[in-house]
Amino acid sequence: MTRRLSSSRRSFLQSSLAASGLVTISALAKRQPVHAAGSEMLNVGLVGCGPRGTGAAVNALSADAATQLTAMADLFPDRIEPSLQEILKARPGQVKVDRDHQFTGFDACAQLLASGVDVVLIALPTYFHPQCLEAAIQAGKHVFCEKIHAVDAVGVRRVWAAGEEARRRGLSVVSGLAWRYDTGVQETMKRVHDGAIGDIVSIVETCNTGGLRSRPRQAGWSEMEYQIRDWFNFYWLSCDLPGLNLVHNLDKAAWALHEEPPLRAWGMGGRESRVGPQYGDAWDHHAIVYEYANGIRLHAYCRQQDGCQTEISDIFYGTKGRCDLLNGRIDGQTKWRYEGPPCNRFDLEHVALFSSIREGQPINNSLYMGRSSLLGIMATWATYSGQVISWDEAVASEYCVAPARLALDAPPPTQPDANGNYPRPVPGISKFR
Repeated sequence: MTRRLSSSRRSFLQSSLAASGLVTISALAKRQPVHAAGSEMLNVGLVGCGPRGTGAAVNALSADAATQLTAMADLFPDRIEPSLQEILKARPGQVKVDRDHQFTGFDACAQLLASGVDVVLIALPTYFHPQCLEAAIQAGKHVFCEKIHAVDAVGVRRVWAAGEEARRRGLSVVSGLAWRYDTGVQETMKRVHDGAIGDIVSIVETCNTGGLRSRPRQAGWSEMEYQIRDWFNFYWLSCDLPGLNLVHNLDKAAWALHEEPPLRAWGMGGRESRVGPQYGDAWDHHAIVYEYANGIRLHAYCRQQDGCQTEISDIFYGTKGRCDLLNGRIDGQTKWRYEGPPCNRFDLEHVALFSSIREGQPINNSLYMGRSSLLGIMATWATYSGQVISWDEAVASEYCVAPARLALDAPPPTQPDANGNYPRPVPGISKFR
């Protein structure tokens, strides 16, 4: 049995799901990749040379032997060479990045897009994702974009608009919400959608880990440079913990619920152990409840505190049983366990991307990229404000966290006080705009 969706939301979802662009691994395995122009080499450009960008480049080159990395871009010159050496070590025969194709500065993405690449990998501080994705699509490039995809609703709408433009141009857009490409998770989710646990009545999403790093301030850095280099710890760059890590869980919950958005969200959180200027304005724990029109509640938790119990899990409760998604297990009237081989979801998302390009069958993840990002934004602001935030309010919000001017000598949106401490939201006083 499948729980009925409200009629107003059914039409909203029909076009979304038809265009979601998710390619299953089993479908990829059955395809015989053929490039419209043969098996020609595809030139890949990397925008964002931190650890995740470096990893994404290795994953992309591993996914398709007829690819080569030809350009790299980062705001900071000192980030490119270490990244280049890591990629060379992993895929030495597929790296062709000369000095003229190493771009730096705030216009590095634009320079890379003009350098002759076919595919762009975007792995920047989240604030920059919408504008870089938009520019890549306008330049006619296929794109892989890391999560989270925006830090405010203005950015989410840019992601959706870029996705629509990619659809018109026949370009592929693949999201770094990598669990959608995990074989075991796909097989388990398929059974959930087929009714193995009946109607979903409740979901519990947990992403509790140890603390993330904070990067020490260096002499000579402006405030803007410091915050961008330490972007995990600043809301305007990361969307706090719901954007950094919980978004993966929220995305899997949205997937389980056929992408139906919630009516509203509320929550609580704060900062108890990660205290001091070195942690910017980010909090260290959040707890959120999403309420749906059909009575379902999604409970989501994230915490980054050292010395505490850790857990990453997705538990779905239904009228006929229970699903432990990451363990590939269903209990209740139906008992099932995923017994397939392990996989590398980070490689498989790029297998999907390059297969779609070579077959001329574009895939486009932009709809759920934006929706899951907006769930993360709602989570952050529900806890920051202590207020109930509706989905409609979140979608329509005009609040934008952009700095007045984007330059290393410009002031960022949040400024420290005389003691170096950053202002933080106060529940009951701070408002979602």
